[in-house]
Amino acid sequence: MTDTASELRLALADRLGSTGWREALMKVPRELFLGEAVYRADGARADRWVPVRRAAMSGDDWLSLVYADQTWVTQVGGVLAEDAPGAVIGPPTSSSTLPSLVVLMLEAARISEGDNVLEIGTGTGYSTALMCARLGEGAVTSIEYDPEVAARAKKAISAAGYTPTCVVADGLNGHAANATYDRVISTCSVRVIPLPWLWQTRSGGTITTPMWGWMGGVAFVHLTVAEDGTASGRFLKEDLSFMTARGHLAPPRPPIITGIGPARPSRIDPAILRNDTALWVAQLAAPQAQCSWGKDTTILIDVSTGSRADARPDSAGGWTVHQHGPLRLWDAVEEAIETWQGAGSPHQSGFGLTIGTDRQRVWLGEPGGPGWDLPA
Repeated sequence: MTDTASELRLALADRLGSTGWREALMKVPRELFLGEAVYRADGARADRWVPVRRAAMSGDDWLSLVYADQTWVTQVGGVLAEDAPGAVIGPPTSSSTLPSLVVLMLEAARISEGDNVLEIGTGTGYSTALMCARLGEGAVTSIEYDPEVAARAKKAISAAGYTPTCVVADGLNGHAANATYDRVISTCSVRVIPLPWLWQTRSGGTITTPMWGWMGGVAFVHLTVAEDGTASGRFLKEDLSFMTARGHLAPPRPPIITGIGPARPSRIDPAILRNDTALWVAQLAAPQAQCSWGKDTTILIDVSTGSRADARPDSAGGWTVHQHGPLRLWDAVEEAIETWQGAGSPHQSGFGLTIGTDRQRVWLGEPGGPGWDLPA
C-alpha cells in the first residue's frame, strides 16, 4: 500500500503541474487527512449523504479515492463521516477540498519560503500540512472553529510529522499571539473582510480569501496591506468558493409571497441574475437581501427590514416588478446592473476592493470608479 500511495502522490503532483508545491504534494499523504470515511452525495436527493468507509474497500481502491482530484465531504450537519450510522441529511460542514483547488489557493496567495502564514479554516488539515512541508511548521498558524474537526485535523497533521500552531477559535478574529503575518489565507468564504485580519497582517503583507454574499454571489480577492493600515486589491479571475464562515451565514428566510406592493416595468430582464457575475453585482447593491427563483420569477427578500421584490416576464414581452417595504431592492439592483452593463459587463476580476477602518468599498474598473459598500 505504501508504494501505491507514493506512486499516486507522484501522479497527483505531476497532474497539478505546480513547481512551487510539487515537493510538498509528494511528501504529504492525503490519506491521513481523510480518516476512516468520507461522504458521497446521494444522487436521488441533494441534501442526503452516504458514508463511504475505508474498511469496506480494498486498500488500492481507497487510495484511488483519496488521490482523485476531488473534494470529499468529511462532516455533514456536524456529524463526521466515520461517526455516521448511515446516510445523513443536511448541509456539508467540513470537507477535504480537491487538491488542485488547494494549490490554486496557495499560489494565488503567493506563499513562499520565509513567509509567516495565518490560515483561517484548518478543515482536515491537508493544506496546513502542505504549508508545513514547504515553509516549516513554525511558520504556520491555523485556526478551526469546530472542536471536533480541529481535533481530527491536529491528529492527522501530527501523524504526518508536523506540529504547527493549531488553534480552536473563531477564525474571524484571527490569532494575535503569532502576528504579524506575511500572508493571511482563508479556506472559508466571508461576506466582508474581518478587521482583525487586517490588523494582524504586516505592511506589504497580503490577505487572500473567497467572498460570498447572501444572494449566493461569489468572488475571490487578493489584497495588499498598506503602511497606513488600509488594504486594497483586485478580485481574481478564478471563480471559486468554499464553505461560508459560520458567523457570516444568512439568517432564516420567511415564506416567499409574491405580487406584494405596487407594480412597474423593469428595465432589466430578471433572468440576468442567473449569470454569476450579474448575481455578484446585484448582491453588491442589496447586500442584506437573499435571492431565490420560482418557475419564471426572481425573488429578493431582506429579512432585516421586511423589504421584498419579485420580477417576472409580462404578457407584453417585457418584465414586471413588484416591490414592498422600506427598501426598494429592485431599484438598487437595476441601477447596479445597468452600471455594470455600461462598463461592458466585466467578470468579477474587473472589480477591486479597498478596506479602511470605517468602510469596505468594492469598485468597478479603478478605485475612483463606481462603487458599493459592503455591509457593516
